[in-house]
Amino acid sequence: MTEKPTNNGGAFSLEEREAVYRAIFERRDVRKNFLPDLIPEDSLRRILMAAHHAGSVGYMQPWDFLVIQRSETKQAVKNLFLQANDAAALHYQGEAAGLYRGLKLEGIEEAPINICVTCTRERGGPAVLGRATVPETDLYSTCCAIQNLWLSARAEGIGVGWVSILDYAALKEVLGIPQPVWIIAYLCVGYVSGFADQPDLEKAGWRKRMPLEQLVHYETWGKRTGQGFGVSDPEQDGRALSSLDAPAK
Repeated sequence: MTEKPTNNGGAFSLEEREAVYRAIFERRDVRKNFLPDLIPEDSLRRILMAAHHAGSVGYMQPWDFLVIQRSETKQAVKNLFLQANDAAALHYQGEAAGLYRGLKLEGIEEAPINICVTCTRERGGPAVLGRATVPETDLYSTCCAIQNLWLSARAEGIGVGWVSILDYAALKEVLGIPQPVWIIAYLCVGYVSGFADQPDLEKAGWRKRMPLEQLVHYETWGKRTGQGFGVSDPEQDGRALSSLDAPAK
């Protein structure tokens, strides 16, 4: 039997933990129902500060955040999306093609703010601590910043949608981003009329969330049971993990 740690001084209170998990479980990729209300500067700063406090390998902090409000810029980006979306639709046939065409995949012009998140891979110099064996860790670190931004926005009642159907080379020209800088995400950000009770793609029948018990391995790949981890068989494992599927409101 595994002993519980005795030092619990750093644990959050029950209410604080529930708030963290609520933000995680109620986060949505928002593409519609944006409101025209402007985001207050202090709220936007809190969201960006949360993103800036993400973990980064070697404390590299490779991210930058380009905040966009002008309608002319949004329209130019929307045009890039329309071109890329027409090309992407050709990858699907039959029922999938019809379903794809009916999906709402961006809110570029509707959202009051767009944020382009980038990664400057040269930041920190040629020798960044912890990056020598896995050079892509700067990209992964930037993704951590995006997740921080997303969760903090949800806590503020602000929706975020990730627009990935874009030609990043053309987007760099529109936004004046230097060639060595990588674009990692283009986000639509704003208050919304409401957050959906489940992801849009799941609701539309595009895909379903996979059961967590199918994705957890113990010690070696493919081993589904974990003695000493609080689970001893797949059925018990499923019961333990399912308790996270519906957090308390």
